[in-house]
Amino acid sequence: MFRLDEQFLKDIGLDSLPEEQKQPFLQHIYSELELRVGTRLSDGLTDAQLEEFEQIIDRKQDKIMDWLSQHAPNYAQDEAFMKLQQATNLPADDPRLVAEFTATKWLEVNRPDYRDVVAAVLNELKQEITANRNAILGGIRAQASSPASDQGQQPPAAA
Repeated sequence: MFRLDEQFLKDIGLDSLPEEQKQPFLQHIYSELELRVGTRLSDGLTDAQLEEFEQIIDRKQDKIMDWLSQHAPNYAQDEAFMKLQQATNLPADDPRLVAEFTATKWLEVNRPDYRDVVAAVLNELKQEITANRNAILGGIRAQASSPASDQGQQPPAAA
């Protein structure tokens, strides 16, 4: 899939961000990506589908097990489930693992283009960031050199 990491920052020309800004910036990008992908994926889905997916995302165990029994009764033998289990090191009956697999499987069934949507939205976001790279770096540099950021580092001058 994709990773929001040091390489991502390098790809968009922001690898020179101060270390203390990298993780918060990547978290912001992840949140924005999640919001945009969710908005795009919800287009064309019925209210019932959206409600069903929300229950899966909210880890409603009865809904998850009901959906799996209808759409993937042998999910534990599914190659994707086994890969996810291996990647997470969670036991096969861990509710977090089962919920994550169910959400992915639900998307495959109801929005088979979801991987393409994620890739397209990520690409759009990368282009936006790249186009605004200088403003982002300038804003961070200005914030780092502002008097407010120096508070606590030097004692105030005596009167």
